[in-house]
Amino acid sequence: MVAVLRRVLAGLRAARGIALGLVYPPICPGCGAATAQPHALCPACWSQLRLIERPYCQRLGTPFAVDHGAGPLLSPRAMADPPVFGRVRAAVLYDGIARDLVHRLKYDDRLDLAPTLARMMAGAGAELVREADCLVPVPLHRWRLWRRRFNQAALLAQGLSTLTGLPVEVQALARVKATRSQVGLSRAARARNLQGAFRVPEAARPRLQGRRVLLIDDVTTTGATANAASRVLLRAGADKVDVLTFALVAGEAL
Repeated sequence: MVAVLRRVLAGLRAARGIALGLVYPPICPGCGAATAQPHALCPACWSQLRLIERPYCQRLGTPFAVDHGAGPLLSPRAMADPPVFGRVRAAVLYDGIARDLVHRLKYDDRLDLAPTLARMMAGAGAELVREADCLVPVPLHRWRLWRRRFNQAALLAQGLSTLTGLPVEVQALARVKATRSQVGLSRAARARNLQGAFRVPEAARPRLQGRRVLLIDDVTTTGATANAASRVLLRAGADKVDVLTFALVAGEAL
């Protein structure tokens, strides 16, 4: 009986999806052109994305112009200034249409973009996803969350959870310091700006003990935010922290 009910519900959901597709045909989240599938980019927008592919730095995820040979590849910055987190991966470089997509999600209330970006992140970070126990979105300070009304990192984490089955620990990390905007700050200034910005609530500590955390955000710039958040998570008992974002600012992260 339960199996029959499940099949009926699945059929109803499929019919509902078809009906909605007829009334509201799927469009490209980048430019609004018609697409064959919901949340899919059209060929023109897709061709403008600079996808991050191997070879890239195994720690920072920054792409190399040429393949330097077999074995783990590390960028000069990863060797000179190793990050607190284990590895970071991103789907695309932060420019052009990728930058537009991030801005529309964050500032234009285009919450419908989150599934599209999350799907690309899941592909780019497949290795990290396989090894993770849970997803932790980078939090916003309560005042910024009140002004924006949503946390884009939490939306991306929820999209990834739907795709991968990994649980989202939204309450595992809190932003307790209202830092100034990171835009325009140097790498050193970003790190100073984030000192004391994050905290793991006491109630959340048991849920982190010995777990491999995948920290989720929209963009990796210098890695200062990921470092500050990872340091707090590791001190609270996490076994390992990796980072997955949609886009990477390669020029600053090298």
